[in-house]
Amino acid sequence: MTGRKRVAVLASGGGSNLQALIDHLAARGDDRMSDVVLVVSGREDTGAIARATRAALPVAVSAPDGLAGLFVGHAIDIVVLAGYLAFVPDEVTRKWAGRIINVHPALLPSFGGHGLYGLRVHRAVLAAGARVSGATVHFVDAEYDRGPIIAQWPVPVGADDSAESLAARVLRVEHLLLPRAVEALARGDVVLGADGRVRGGQSIEAGEAFSILTTDDATLGTAIDALFAR
Repeated sequence: MTGRKRVAVLASGGGSNLQALIDHLAARGDDRMSDVVLVVSGREDTGAIARATRAALPVAVSAPDGLAGLFVGHAIDIVVLAGYLAFVPDEVTRKWAGRIINVHPALLPSFGGHGLYGLRVHRAVLAAGARVSGATVHFVDAEYDRGPIIAQWPVPVGADDSAESLAARVLRVEHLLLPRAVEALARGDVVLGADGRVRGGQSIEAGEAFSILTTDDATLGTAIDALFAR
């Protein structure tokens, strides 16, 4: 891939991760390496479609079996799943292999798979008694939440956490991690090798991650940038 990459975002719900990506790319201005050129949802009444419309971005409502045609028609380089709940067809994951990524609100491979999304993930984390959760960006393949991991950021689980309070803490990280992963992929700093292993992008030790979480978003964002420069 060369030049500024054309990104399609798939979203089924409110679209806050889409908004985070839109805002991040706008803030980077001419230095950005990607542009969102298409937002796709399964329904017209999603928050993601409303956000895209406000941002004057092209939108489409499509069943999963129509995605490949949409992406070809819009010359899509990178596909981003941002709260997309439908299963992506094999035709798409094969054609965009190494160029299709997802953000998940837990530290995969734990608490992932079919049926684990949104608050269900955080309820499962709490039910298991886990003391660490977090956010993961990974490549998408033919299985739910099983593709090679690009980057992770741990988030502590408090003894008095509810699913909602944990979700809010993890979502803050998602909003910072996903846009930076998209840009790293667009720059070529993150690559899925022929051996199925990821080049570029790393996780961070929990202790270091937890201390940075107490800072403002700008400082946390800078620390997440460093994940892709290690």
